[in-house]
Amino acid sequence: MYGGPVTASRWGLTLPLPGTPLSDHRPFVEQAEAEGYTDLWTGETGGPDGFTPLALSAAWTSNIRLGTGIVGVFQRGPALLAQQAAAMTDASSGRFVLGIGASSDRMVAGWNEIPFEKPLSKVEKTVDFLRVALAGERTTTGFKLETAPTRPTPIVLAALRGKMLRLAVDKADGAFTNFLPIGGLPKVVEGISGSAPDFELLCRFFCIPGERDQVEPLARFMFSSYVTVPVYASFFRWLGYEAEIANMVKAWEEKDRAKAAAEAPWDLIESTFLLGSPEQIRDRLDEYVAGGITLPVITPITTPEKMGPLISSLAP
Repeated sequence: MYGGPVTASRWGLTLPLPGTPLSDHRPFVEQAEAEGYTDLWTGETGGPDGFTPLALSAAWTSNIRLGTGIVGVFQRGPALLAQQAAAMTDASSGRFVLGIGASSDRMVAGWNEIPFEKPLSKVEKTVDFLRVALAGERTTTGFKLETAPTRPTPIVLAALRGKMLRLAVDKADGAFTNFLPIGGLPKVVEGISGSAPDFELLCRFFCIPGERDQVEPLARFMFSSYVTVPVYASFFRWLGYEAEIANMVKAWEEKDRAKAAAEAPWDLIESTFLLGSPEQIRDRLDEYVAGGITLPVITPITTPEKMGPLISSLAP
């Protein structure tokens, strides 16, 4: 398996595409399906919500699978999540996967002013609620969908560290990791040991084509912005990179964003982002698939006029 190119059974693209209005997404979505991408997975940060791009894509496509990757359980109540999941399963004729997670303290408590408390417990209770509701049964809170999905709605959990990975193995159909250095992959794979044969391990990859001098400023900014979020800082410490990120986190906490970017360790950036030519990016993707990622979800980061060619060059 490690001796040559490896082909994953599924291949994903992130929506929304950077710098592209939703009204301009249709040709890229149709292109992705035509060129063999099997999945579209939405992120949900400061741009569009996680459901709207998929609702549009359900009307623009016929076979590609549509997943939220991920939407937060703190920002939406479990009944609303069940309603949205049922609607998407219906609208897509059963092509929908519900990816949920705790999101991050910065987004939940900071942006939405919702207490970020006991995230593991919150996710577990939400999964238990959704399993009952999406089966068309009445929950302990008295909620029941007017029309339950006629097809199964798989559930995937955003999971970075040990306890959430185990929860995904115990109660979900897959785990979605993110911002994962190649050196940390074995520890994540170990975290899902004993999972069912059809259990999925998804990972989002930020693909920035170009030479180092072209991509370094953006890569440093993105890395320092992301990995200083407390849940991601904890993730990198769990993977064994506490010393490498210490100066960067300290500078960010002191609100010196420029210093934080400068202190971002380049070796760790290179092992987390997929940089270089499309061929080099594909080689790195092969490494991750060989190491246990069953569904790479690609985030192509480029200008709108180069988006179509990059999607093509990274197609399965």
